[in-house]
Amino acid sequence: MAFIDEIKIHAEAGRGGDGVVRWRHEKFIPRGGPAGGDGGRGGDFYAKAVLDINALARYHAKKEFSAERGEDGHGKSLHGKKGDDFFLELPVGSVITNLDTEEKWQLLNEGETVMLLRGGYGGYGNEHFKSPSNTTPREWNPGKEGEEGNFFIELELFADLGLIGLPSAGKSSLLNALTKSRAKVGDYDFTTLDPNLGDFYGYIIADIPGLIEGANEGKGLGVKFLRHIRRTKMLAHLVSFENMAKGPGGAAGMIKAYEDVRGELEKYDKKLGLGDDGLAKKRELIILSKTDTVKGEKEIKDAVKKFQKLCPDVFTVSLFDDESVKQLSDKFSDILKKAKV
Repeated sequence: MAFIDEIKIHAEAGRGGDGVVRWRHEKFIPRGGPAGGDGGRGGDFYAKAVLDINALARYHAKKEFSAERGEDGHGKSLHGKKGDDFFLELPVGSVITNLDTEEKWQLLNEGETVMLLRGGYGGYGNEHFKSPSNTTPREWNPGKEGEEGNFFIELELFADLGLIGLPSAGKSSLLNALTKSRAKVGDYDFTTLDPNLGDFYGYIIADIPGLIEGANEGKGLGVKFLRHIRRTKMLAHLVSFENMAKGPGGAAGMIKAYEDVRGELEKYDKKLGLGDDGLAKKRELIILSKTDTVKGEKEIKDAVKKFQKLCPDVFTVSLFDDESVKQLSDKFSDILKKAKV
């Protein structure tokens, strides 16, 4: 099932039930008078947060939803039943925008509900119009239409640790190694088109699709990448030793790869005016990946020293070395526990 992180829908609250014209027909009461009940109110339309990252995929094919219509009134002065409310289940982290009014809601906690549309009121039956001067009213009202609107829903992932970096830095492979996830991997750029999640001893790690220069302007996977790390609590920045060959010498190519990603985060923060709450201000770990592509141990140590000038937490890993993966896993576990994310 494809990962869906944004949808557009048309939604309607329930229409109110109609009032009715009815009369009392009781023995020994020849002029019983009006007995038409009011219609029931239409159902309201709600959004409800659930812990299911794939919840939006349920609505990928169907685009129109509505709450139940209120029941019409009955005889014997009985009112119609209220229509059932409709609950649209959305993943925690969803942002809902009413495209007609520009009103916005965010679902941040499991079970949280917000009313998006109110159901219409039921119409009056003829009993409502009875008066001393009108003892046999034949008036009644139809139910009112419920509110309706067009909505854009987008998901901003929640994760304890987000894996970021240029395409082919090894993010999906590392996620699979740490969490036994089954993220797709390949030896070409943009293998990962959608975020992948893995459970790491109760912490959620997100493999975020790679980005390129200009992502903040929508190039490559663009703001889709950036949007999904806004609510990630900590970032692990993967830089591949394969970038070493792309620079003028030594670790310069790796530094440039790192700075390219950092630059996109800073530009995105500036564009949204995020300031101290921005992506570039999140706690960061640096992982120098694919050490197996380097022949000399000295080159690895030199690269670590240079990156430690940029960030105190610098680690190395080769996914072809089980011990290397285990050491990184232990370090991740310690850092996440101490950070209490």
